[in-house]
Amino acid sequence: MPERGRHDGAGLRVAVAVSRFNEQITRRLLAGARDALRRCGVGEDAVDVAWAPGAFDLPIVAQALAASGRYHAVVCLGCVIRGETAHDRYVALGATVGLNRVALDARVPVTFGVLTTETLAQAVDRSGGSHGNKGEDAALAAVELANTLRTL
Repeated sequence: MPERGRHDGAGLRVAVAVSRFNEQITRRLLAGARDALRRCGVGEDAVDVAWAPGAFDLPIVAQALAASGRYHAVVCLGCVIRGETAHDRYVALGATVGLNRVALDARVPVTFGVLTTETLAQAVDRSGGSHGNKGEDAALAAVELANTLRTL
Protein backbone atom coordinates (compact mmCIF):
# COMPACT_ATOMS: atom_id res chain seq x y z
CA MET A 1 0.00 0.00 0.00
CA PRO A 2 1.16 3.56 -0.65
CA GLU A 3 2.75 5.57 2.10
CA ARG A 4 0.24 7.88 3.80
CA GLY A 5 0.65 11.58 3.01
CA ARG A 6 3.65 11.20 0.71
CA HIS A 7 4.61 14.63 -0.63
CA ASP A 8 7.70 13.76 -2.68
CA GLY A 9 7.23 15.60 -5.96
CA ALA A 10 10.51 14.58 -7.58
CA GLY A 11 9.87 13.52 -11.16
CA LEU A 12 6.30 14.81 -11.24
CA ARG A 13 4.89 17.17 -13.86
CA VAL A 14 2.00 19.27 -12.58
CA ALA A 15 -0.37 21.61 -14.37
CA VAL A 16 -2.11 24.43 -12.56
CA ALA A 17 -5.37 25.78 -14.00
CA VAL A 18 -6.21 29.20 -12.57
CA SER A 19 -9.32 31.34 -12.87
CA ARG A 20 -8.71 34.93 -13.89
CA PHE A 21 -11.95 36.12 -12.24
CA ASN A 22 -11.16 37.47 -8.75
CA GLU A 23 -7.53 37.53 -9.87
CA GLN A 24 -6.36 39.41 -6.78
CA ILE A 25 -7.24 36.24 -4.87
CA THR A 26 -6.35 33.60 -7.45
CA ARG A 27 -2.83 34.98 -7.86
CA ARG A 28 -2.35 34.47 -4.12
CA LEU A 29 -3.64 30.90 -4.45
CA LEU A 30 -1.24 30.35 -7.35
CA ALA A 31 1.70 31.65 -5.30
CA GLY A 32 0.78 29.23 -2.51
CA ALA A 33 0.49 26.31 -4.94
CA ARG A 34 3.84 27.10 -6.57
CA ASP A 35 5.52 27.38 -3.18
CA ALA A 36 4.09 24.04 -2.02
CA LEU A 37 5.14 22.30 -5.24
CA ARG A 38 8.65 23.72 -4.93
CA ARG A 39 8.89 22.51 -1.30
CA CYS A 40 7.78 19.04 -2.46
CA GLY A 41 10.61 18.92 -4.98
CA VAL A 42 8.59 19.53 -8.15
CA GLY A 43 10.91 21.44 -10.46
CA GLU A 44 9.79 24.88 -11.60
CA ASP A 45 10.23 23.71 -15.19
CA ALA A 46 7.84 20.82 -14.42
CA VAL A 47 4.95 23.16 -13.53
CA ASP A 48 2.80 24.71 -16.26
CA VAL A 49 0.10 27.30 -15.61
CA ALA A 50 -3.00 27.75 -17.76
CA TRP A 51 -5.51 30.55 -17.20
CA ALA A 52 -9.29 30.24 -17.53
CA PRO A 53 -11.68 33.20 -17.62
CA GLY A 54 -13.60 32.08 -14.53
CA ALA A 55 -14.12 29.21 -12.10
CA PHE A 56 -16.96 27.82 -14.24
CA ASP A 57 -14.44 27.49 -17.09
CA LEU A 58 -11.86 25.54 -15.10
CA PRO A 59 -13.22 22.07 -16.04
CA ILE A 60 -12.63 22.49 -19.79
CA VAL A 61 -9.09 23.75 -19.18
CA ALA A 62 -8.43 20.95 -16.68
CA GLN A 63 -9.82 18.43 -19.15
CA ALA A 64 -7.43 19.55 -21.89
CA LEU A 65 -4.50 19.46 -19.48
CA ALA A 66 -5.39 16.03 -18.10
CA ALA A 67 -6.03 14.57 -21.56
CA SER A 68 -2.65 15.79 -22.85
CA GLY A 69 -0.87 12.97 -21.05
CA ARG A 70 1.86 15.38 -19.96
CA TYR A 71 0.90 15.73 -16.30
CA HIS A 72 0.74 13.54 -13.24
CA ALA A 73 -1.79 15.94 -11.66
CA VAL A 74 -3.80 19.08 -12.32
CA VAL A 75 -4.31 21.67 -9.58
CA CYS A 76 -7.37 23.90 -10.09
CA LEU A 77 -7.59 27.30 -8.43
CA GLY A 78 -10.44 29.77 -8.41
CA CYS A 79 -12.51 32.05 -6.24
CA VAL A 80 -16.28 32.37 -6.14
CA ILE A 81 -17.58 35.07 -3.79
CA ARG A 82 -21.26 35.23 -2.94
CA GLY A 83 -23.09 38.18 -4.44
CA GLU A 84 -26.61 39.52 -4.36
CA THR A 85 -28.00 36.70 -6.53
CA ALA A 86 -27.73 32.90 -6.65
CA HIS A 87 -25.19 33.10 -9.48
CA ASP A 88 -22.33 32.03 -7.19
CA ARG A 89 -24.05 28.73 -6.44
CA TYR A 90 -24.34 27.83 -10.10
CA VAL A 91 -20.72 28.76 -10.80
CA ALA A 92 -19.42 26.82 -7.80
CA LEU A 93 -21.56 23.77 -8.57
CA GLY A 94 -20.51 23.78 -12.22
CA ALA A 95 -16.84 23.95 -11.25
CA THR A 96 -17.22 21.24 -8.62
CA VAL A 97 -19.10 18.74 -10.75
CA GLY A 98 -17.01 19.48 -13.83
CA LEU A 99 -13.66 19.06 -12.11
CA ASN A 100 -14.79 15.84 -10.45
CA ARG A 101 -15.85 14.48 -13.81
CA VAL A 102 -12.52 15.40 -15.39
CA ALA A 103 -10.59 13.56 -12.68
CA LEU A 104 -12.69 10.43 -12.96
CA ASP A 105 -12.79 10.39 -16.77
CA ALA A 106 -9.07 11.12 -17.24
CA ARG A 107 -7.89 9.09 -14.25
CA VAL A 108 -5.59 11.96 -13.37
CA PRO A 109 -5.71 13.71 -9.99
CA VAL A 110 -7.56 17.01 -10.36
CA THR A 111 -7.56 18.89 -7.09
CA PHE A 112 -10.11 21.48 -6.02
CA GLY A 113 -8.58 24.74 -4.86
CA VAL A 114 -11.66 26.82 -5.62
CA LEU A 115 -12.67 29.09 -2.77
CA THR A 116 -16.39 29.52 -2.21
CA THR A 117 -16.76 32.36 0.26
CA GLU A 118 -19.35 34.78 1.49
CA THR A 119 -17.03 37.82 1.39
CA LEU A 120 -13.79 39.11 -0.07
CA ALA A 121 -12.32 39.18 3.46
CA GLN A 122 -12.95 35.43 3.80
CA ALA A 123 -11.25 34.87 0.44
CA VAL A 124 -8.22 36.88 1.59
CA ASP A 125 -8.07 34.84 4.80
CA ARG A 126 -8.03 31.60 2.79
CA SER A 127 -5.51 32.72 0.17
CA GLY A 128 -2.55 33.32 2.44
CA GLY A 129 -4.22 35.00 5.40
CA SER A 130 -5.33 33.76 8.79
CA HIS A 131 -6.82 30.51 7.39
CA GLY A 132 -3.75 29.50 5.38
CA ASN A 133 -3.55 29.18 1.63
CA LYS A 134 -5.94 26.76 -0.03
CA GLY A 135 -3.80 26.84 -3.18
CA GLU A 136 -1.04 25.27 -1.12
CA ASP A 137 -3.46 22.64 0.19
CA ALA A 138 -4.62 21.77 -3.34
CA ALA A 139 -1.02 21.41 -4.55
CA LEU A 140 -0.09 19.14 -1.64
CA ALA A 141 -3.14 16.99 -2.33
CA ALA A 142 -2.15 16.76 -6.00
CA VAL A 143 1.34 15.51 -5.16
CA GLU A 144 -0.02 13.00 -2.65
CA LEU A 145 -2.63 11.69 -5.09
CA ALA A 146 -0.11 11.45 -7.94
CA ASN A 147 2.18 9.38 -5.72
CA THR A 148 -0.70 7.18 -4.61
CA LEU A 149 -1.77 6.49 -8.19
CA ARG A 150 1.82 5.74 -9.25
CA THR A 151 1.97 2.97 -6.64
CA LEU A 152 -1.44 1.38 -7.30
